[in-house]
Amino acid sequence: MSDSPGKILVTGATGFIGCEVAKQLSQEGYKPRLMIRRPVRAPLLKSLDAELVQGDLGRPASLKRILESIDTVIHLGARAALEPDRSLRSSVVEGSINLMTAAIDAGVKTFVYPGTILVYGEQQKPINQQTKPAPLTDYGRAKLEAETILAGMAEQANICFTSIRLSHTYGVNSLLFDQIRKGLIMFPGKGDNLFSHLHVVDAARALIKAAEIGKPGVSIIADNQSCTWNDFFSITKHYYPRLRVIRVPTWSALAVTGALDALYRFTSSWNRFSPSAVKSWISNLPVEPNTFQNVLGLELMYPAMEDGIPAALDDCISFHWRHSLMDKH
Repeated sequence: MSDSPGKILVTGATGFIGCEVAKQLSQEGYKPRLMIRRPVRAPLLKSLDAELVQGDLGRPASLKRILESIDTVIHLGARAALEPDRSLRSSVVEGSINLMTAAIDAGVKTFVYPGTILVYGEQQKPINQQTKPAPLTDYGRAKLEAETILAGMAEQANICFTSIRLSHTYGVNSLLFDQIRKGLIMFPGKGDNLFSHLHVVDAARALIKAAEIGKPGVSIIADNQSCTWNDFFSITKHYYPRLRVIRVPTWSALAVTGALDALYRFTSSWNRFSPSAVKSWISNLPVEPNTFQNVLGLELMYPAMEDGIPAALDDCISFHWRHSLMDKH
């Protein structure tokens, strides 16, 4: 480790990206402190060389103890779902403000925030570091609001604030691959819109490198080959032939998901198939190549879908032993 971010706290350590960040930090010898909100998920991290602590972004009093002796925060502890603002605000915006307030009081030096490509609206040209945000969904708006507020708070307190706006991050534990494993994807639109992607291993590497560099600012990163969703699923089906992709006309997808949204208002669950999800899926959101190298000085482990999808599917393989004489071929 040529650059040392000191003692690191990871919030949201049991989440999709958080687990990968925690694993990589542990492997690199950092022994991070991992904040857990739901103890039932803590076994996911028990094998790591790390310090597990319980806390809640919605309860500021629980954060003081967690931030003692911490130099760097990698903040992944917020809802990452395409939900309405009423469901997102308490964790994405208010919880993040609570954490930054406590981090300032604790004397934290660096605060790394995972932004999202969904802060951008429909783009006909590849997104670059100068592209202006214009979110189309409540999730994109909430993430941008939190990012802006946190940057202002950090500047006032002389904390290094870095936001890495991640492209669609995929891997074996992502919601998308959960559907892929089940063998069926209901996909809105024609699938010919360009989108940018990033394997979760590279996303975690990016956040850790940002913590090590300690350079303030906001950056967008992606792999080196934006592709259409048709290409994404074509590659996936090549390696996972049992996958079926059913395309649903956009107007129909919006009507059905709008009705589901109305129903979910009366439940405590969230609507995975929301109008915001449809708007996100059908948007053009390509990113110019080489952002990983230009922003972070790193080489991608998975520079394109042809590299990343097979790696993700490797982890989907389940083995069931049976005698070789039972095989038909």
